[in-house]
Amino acid sequence: MLRVAPRALLCCPPRPSRAPHISSSPRAMSLSPAPAVSPGGVVAVVQVTSTADKEHNWQQCSALVRRAAERGARAVFLPEGFDFIGDSPRQSLELAEPLHGDIVGRYRQLAKECDVWLSLGGFHERGQDWDSTGRIYNCHLLLDNSGALVAAYRKLHLFDAALPGAPALSESSFTNPGRELLPPIATPVGKLGLAVCYDLRFPELAQALRGAGAQILTFPSAFTVPTGAAHWEVLLRARAIECQCYVVAAAQTGRHNPGRASFGHSLVADPWGTVVAQCQEGPGLCLAQLDLAYLEQVRQNLPVHGHRRGDIYGTLPGTAAT
Repeated sequence: MLRVAPRALLCCPPRPSRAPHISSSPRAMSLSPAPAVSPGGVVAVVQVTSTADKEHNWQQCSALVRRAAERGARAVFLPEGFDFIGDSPRQSLELAEPLHGDIVGRYRQLAKECDVWLSLGGFHERGQDWDSTGRIYNCHLLLDNSGALVAAYRKLHLFDAALPGAPALSESSFTNPGRELLPPIATPVGKLGLAVCYDLRFPELAQALRGAGAQILTFPSAFTVPTGAAHWEVLLRARAIECQCYVVAAAQTGRHNPGRASFGHSLVADPWGTVVAQCQEGPGLCLAQLDLAYLEQVRQNLPVHGHRRGDIYGTLPGTAAT
């Protein structure tokens, strides 16, 4: 019988800090002292409320990264929009930076100082085509513990939605879609497959990363409150179960501006679909230890990936794209 992976090491919000712009939510779970664990598999998931104030966001995120490093994390995951969430598409274009700009430079130094890998979940990137397109990329950056930029994945699926009772969002109106899915990257905590937010709704993307060797799938997000309440946890657990991977999902939380709010509830799910760490609402972090031996046990006991029949259902004759 498969054993259940350990529950969360820590739940957000963290213990009080003198760092500026960090608050605790009364609805979040209380923090208990961290038990002694082997540092090799410990990951931290950061949950913040970004605004258009880039300095405020930096203070929030950097303080939580330092705290996670102090608690033994080897890799720290930040949500989509960690750099900022603008009040409008026009402001987002104005605030965006290239990869060699100030914000990425700060995080490269932070990764080096803290000796951690950083997943920077959704950076508003002015790419090389900025001058010709005037549009940006939603870019998931991965930094190693020396501060080197290891990977830059540009979000493939752009979020356009008009839900009843919620403001319409049209990411494609100012953002270029990415053109490639990156192979998983070897990190101290496992082979990491990169995605961003809305990519979560496309299981073929997750399966492609699993087929390429991913042990961890990461979906940094800024889910809306209606979609988060309905779909966030069930989609993340589904991707974990289908792919038999750990799923690490850092999320935005709370109200960013009068027209936009995010669901929160950052989490880590194991390859059996068990939520082993979770935040509730409000800025904070949670930590979990990833057990790759357990992952291999799940895959051996239930070899779903080897049972896939791509030869049969890869394409169906006569099926029209819709």
